[in-house]
Amino acid sequence: MPLNEAAVRAALDEVVDPHAGRGLVALGCVRGIGLDGADVAVDIVLGYPARGWHEALAAAVRERLSALPGAGRVTVSVASRVQAHKVQKDLTPLPNVRNIIAVASGKGGVGKSTTAVNLALALQAEGATVGVLDADIYGPSIPKMLGLQGRPDSPDGKTIEPKRNHGLQAMSIGLLVGEDTPMIWRGPMVTQALQQLLGDTRWEGLDYLVIDLPPGTGDIQLTLSQRIPVSGAVIVTTPQDIATLDARKALQMFNKVEVPVLGIVENMAVHVCSNCGHAEHVFGAGGGERMAARYGVPLLGSLPLDIRIREQADSGAPTVAADPDSALSLAYRDIARRAAAQLSLQARNRSLPNIVISNT
Repeated sequence: MPLNEAAVRAALDEVVDPHAGRGLVALGCVRGIGLDGADVAVDIVLGYPARGWHEALAAAVRERLSALPGAGRVTVSVASRVQAHKVQKDLTPLPNVRNIIAVASGKGGVGKSTTAVNLALALQAEGATVGVLDADIYGPSIPKMLGLQGRPDSPDGKTIEPKRNHGLQAMSIGLLVGEDTPMIWRGPMVTQALQQLLGDTRWEGLDYLVIDLPPGTGDIQLTLSQRIPVSGAVIVTTPQDIATLDARKALQMFNKVEVPVLGIVENMAVHVCSNCGHAEHVFGAGGGERMAARYGVPLLGSLPLDIRIREQADSGAPTVAADPDSALSLAYRDIARRAAAQLSLQARNRSLPNIVISNT
């Protein structure tokens, strides 16, 4: 019996995207099926950057389709195309920024900023054009983590060029004031500074702008939810009960303002001794997983308490940039794919064109 398109589609839907949790047909990423006798050609376009997974996906599809009775040569093309996604009611996406992802935590000290910069670098490594905005006005750390120095240029005296390093575009109040200068500002001044940093920066064709929020649910978070078009949020926590208690408040805040929570990143989940290899859950175990299950959001991944993450961030070359082939970097890239895949499931904003970012 000759192959037909229905059989091919049924087989394709049995190949499940682990990042989105759906079959390829249900995911809507099968863009074309060509049949020439026994030969099959399939065109797959993912809605999120996944350069590191394209080859594995193509191999899985070829294997499944080759197992169909009567199948001949199987050709698979895989690409990624980032769309602009829906933002809060009455807001529209920024020019030159397709999606804003807010990285938040309920409390400080959980590794949120380190996670934010490595998430941005991981999205960039997967093929996207990415920027980072440091929204922690009182304690900016992005310039140090990304090895940025000097004041940004202003070609017209009104707007500012983002600083660039490691393939990212970045902006922070820390680039405009001295490293030791405290920002002794009241709430309205802080929120105005955030809006100016976001709106006056000359972002160039970003697929994602990752915003590193300060901890808590105060003025900055309120401004972000009411005036800045956010496509989704990622919550960072450690496994301990005190951290997840505060992280739940951050998650609930985004739910109240109708910003989709893309998932939870559990940081410092386990410490493995570099001398003897003993693994110990210093901050408890399973807190992120329990929180994700309670609120019906994905656990995007768990990261260890590893001295290299701290050392590399302090040096100005975060883990994904400093050691791109390490297990730690691959973990960040998997988290980035999962977060972007969850965003790709959200409703789209139809006003911006599609842009193909990678092919195999």
